[in-house]
Amino acid sequence: MHCCRNYSAVILHLLAFLSVGLRELGMELRCRCIQTESRRIGRHIEKVEIIPANSHCEESEIIATLKKTGQVVCLDAEAPWVKKVIERMMSRQAQIPLS
Repeated sequence: MHCCRNYSAVILHLLAFLSVGLRELGMELRCRCIQTESRRIGRHIEKVEIIPANSHCEESEIIATLKKTGQVVCLDAEAPWVKKVIERMMSRQAQIPLS
Protein backbone atom coordinates (compact mmCIF):
# COMPACT_ATOMS: atom_id res chain seq x y z
CA MET A 1 0.00 0.00 0.00
CA HIS A 2 2.87 2.37 0.80
CA CYS A 3 4.32 1.98 -2.71
CA CYS A 4 0.98 2.90 -4.31
CA ARG A 5 0.77 6.14 -2.34
CA ASN A 6 4.27 7.09 -3.53
CA TYR A 7 3.34 6.15 -7.09
CA SER A 8 0.25 8.37 -6.90
CA ALA A 9 2.33 11.27 -5.60
CA VAL A 10 4.81 10.83 -8.46
CA ILE A 11 1.96 10.82 -10.99
CA LEU A 12 0.47 13.99 -9.48
CA HIS A 13 3.85 15.76 -9.59
CA LEU A 14 4.37 14.66 -13.18
CA LEU A 15 0.94 15.94 -14.21
CA ALA A 16 1.58 19.27 -12.49
CA PHE A 17 4.96 19.55 -14.23
CA LEU A 18 3.42 18.77 -17.64
CA SER A 19 0.63 21.27 -17.04
CA VAL A 20 3.09 24.07 -16.27
CA GLY A 21 5.27 23.05 -19.23
CA LEU A 22 2.34 23.08 -21.65
CA ARG A 23 1.14 26.44 -20.32
CA GLU A 24 4.61 27.90 -20.99
CA LEU A 25 4.33 26.63 -24.55
CA GLY A 26 1.02 28.47 -24.92
CA MET A 27 -1.17 25.39 -24.52
CA GLU A 28 -3.86 25.58 -21.88
CA LEU A 29 -5.51 22.54 -20.35
CA ARG A 30 -8.71 24.45 -19.50
CA CYS A 31 -10.70 27.49 -20.59
CA ARG A 32 -8.81 30.74 -20.12
CA CYS A 33 -11.91 32.92 -19.76
CA ILE A 34 -13.85 32.74 -16.53
CA GLN A 35 -15.65 36.07 -16.97
CA THR A 36 -16.35 37.97 -20.18
CA GLU A 37 -16.77 41.67 -20.88
CA SER A 38 -19.78 42.80 -22.88
CA ARG A 39 -19.35 46.60 -22.47
CA ARG A 40 -18.02 48.45 -25.51
CA ILE A 41 -14.23 48.78 -25.18
CA GLY A 42 -13.40 48.58 -28.89
CA ARG A 43 -11.30 51.74 -29.12
CA HIS A 44 -9.09 50.55 -26.25
CA ILE A 45 -8.17 47.23 -27.89
CA GLU A 46 -4.68 46.73 -29.28
CA LYS A 47 -5.04 43.13 -30.44
CA VAL A 48 -7.56 40.30 -30.38
CA GLU A 49 -6.88 36.58 -30.16
CA ILE A 50 -9.53 34.01 -31.05
CA ILE A 51 -9.12 30.59 -29.50
CA PRO A 52 -11.44 28.04 -31.14
CA ALA A 53 -13.34 25.51 -29.05
CA ASN A 54 -11.21 22.44 -28.39
CA SER A 55 -10.98 19.35 -26.21
CA HIS A 56 -10.03 21.48 -23.17
CA CYS A 57 -12.68 24.18 -23.60
CA GLU A 58 -16.12 23.77 -25.18
CA GLU A 59 -16.52 27.46 -26.04
CA SER A 60 -14.54 29.63 -28.43
CA GLU A 61 -12.74 32.33 -26.50
CA ILE A 62 -12.09 35.89 -27.64
CA ILE A 63 -9.25 37.52 -25.73
CA ALA A 64 -8.35 41.19 -26.18
CA THR A 65 -5.22 43.00 -25.07
CA LEU A 66 -5.76 46.65 -24.14
CA LYS A 67 -3.56 49.40 -25.61
CA LYS A 68 -2.52 51.47 -22.62
CA THR A 69 -2.30 48.89 -19.85
CA GLY A 70 -1.62 45.64 -21.70
CA GLN A 71 -4.40 44.11 -19.61
CA VAL A 72 -5.96 40.96 -21.06
CA VAL A 73 -9.77 40.91 -21.20
CA CYS A 74 -12.08 38.11 -22.31
CA LEU A 75 -14.84 39.38 -24.57
CA ASP A 76 -18.44 38.18 -24.74
CA ALA A 77 -18.74 36.51 -28.15
CA GLU A 78 -22.50 37.20 -28.16
CA ALA A 79 -22.16 40.99 -27.71
CA PRO A 80 -23.08 42.74 -30.99
CA TRP A 81 -20.01 45.01 -30.92
CA VAL A 82 -17.70 42.01 -30.44
CA LYS A 83 -19.28 40.28 -33.45
CA LYS A 84 -18.54 43.40 -35.53
CA VAL A 85 -14.90 43.45 -34.37
CA ILE A 86 -14.53 39.78 -35.36
CA GLU A 87 -16.17 40.41 -38.75
CA ARG A 88 -13.74 43.29 -39.42
CA MET A 89 -10.79 41.12 -38.43
CA MET A 90 -11.91 38.33 -40.74
CA SER A 91 -12.45 40.68 -43.69
CA ARG A 92 -8.97 42.19 -43.19
CA GLN A 93 -7.40 38.72 -43.16
CA ALA A 94 -9.27 37.79 -46.33
CA GLN A 95 -7.76 40.85 -48.05
CA ILE A 96 -4.15 39.93 -47.21
CA PRO A 97 -2.57 38.46 -50.36
CA LEU A 98 -0.99 35.04 -50.01
CA SER A 99 2.47 34.90 -51.53
